[in-house]
Amino acid sequence: MAVTLHDVARVAGVSIKTVSNVINDYPHIRPATKSKVEQAIEELGYQPNLTARSLRSGRAGAIALAVPDLSLPYFAELAGAVIAAAEAAGIVVLVEQTGGDPARELEVLRSPRLTMTDGLIFSPLGIEQSDAPALRVPYPLVLLGERVFDPEHDHVSMRNVEAARAATEFLIASGRRRIAVVGAHEGEVIGSAGFRLQGYREALDAAGLEFDPDLVGYTAPWHRSGGAQAMRDVLAHGAPFDAVFGLNDTLALGAMRVLQEAGLRVPHDVSVIGFDDLDEAEYSIPSLTTVDPGRRWIARTAVDTLLARIAAATLDAADAPRPALQLAEFRIIERESAPAAASAVADA
Repeated sequence: MAVTLHDVARVAGVSIKTVSNVINDYPHIRPATKSKVEQAIEELGYQPNLTARSLRSGRAGAIALAVPDLSLPYFAELAGAVIAAAEAAGIVVLVEQTGGDPARELEVLRSPRLTMTDGLIFSPLGIEQSDAPALRVPYPLVLLGERVFDPEHDHVSMRNVEAARAATEFLIASGRRRIAVVGAHEGEVIGSAGFRLQGYREALDAAGLEFDPDLVGYTAPWHRSGGAQAMRDVLAHGAPFDAVFGLNDTLALGAMRVLQEAGLRVPHDVSVIGFDDLDEAEYSIPSLTTVDPGRRWIARTAVDTLLARIAAATLDAADAPRPALQLAEFRIIERESAPAAASAVADA
């Protein structure tokens, strides 16, 4: 037989109303009373009726997260961070995978499954500026990523250009002058690849170093295999280089494997830096120097922003907070693949 509110109230020695107040996080409850109720809930294994609670509150207690591809470690780790932040607030996360396909992204925005949630954290990859009207949805929405469509929506993102410039400047400061880049997308301007390539070129220009198109390796998928192939393409051009900037960590790891296969020592002959600070970057051989773009902050801020927008949904438009673009801070994580000083390589 299922445990009821009556059972919890009896064991805790309080009224059913008090048990209900504790379950619904009513603020004005004495700590000792709350503790007794929580102990009774744990002892009896009571499971609240979430359906009934959502009917009373008008909220589902769940949010949705739509990302391009969970096989990409960045999005998998981002999803994990979003789930952890939501769980801390007592919220369930439903995850959708779009594949970065524009039609699929538009379908997610209109999905009837969203009626089971209170709002959406959405990382679009394929839709264009012309699709912006589709973002005018009747539920709270927080955008992630680089595609800033208009000021009508909350948007949490990273400083792609500045962080990529800092990564390139780190290599230059260590004494590297011929820096290859892997992971560029042909013709892309708006998007992670376009912005990070822009930051790379800005750093070269500021240092008075010439941009060499033979040192740019292109690939569409940002998987290890793409990084490996882009690195092979750069090697095939025959242009000398002494450093590699992978536009994300998986690209850098794929590139590092190819460098080692070609007999080049990392970092003695070639320094390598990545971008994303994935968990595996710390455990590669050599461990990967990388950019931490603030992924955990992005996840936490996106959840907090969405929950605030959900809470404000009942306010008049004039009283609701204005949508804002929030940008994460970044930092360089120095590891073995790219020491900060050239002397560190010589001494290794």
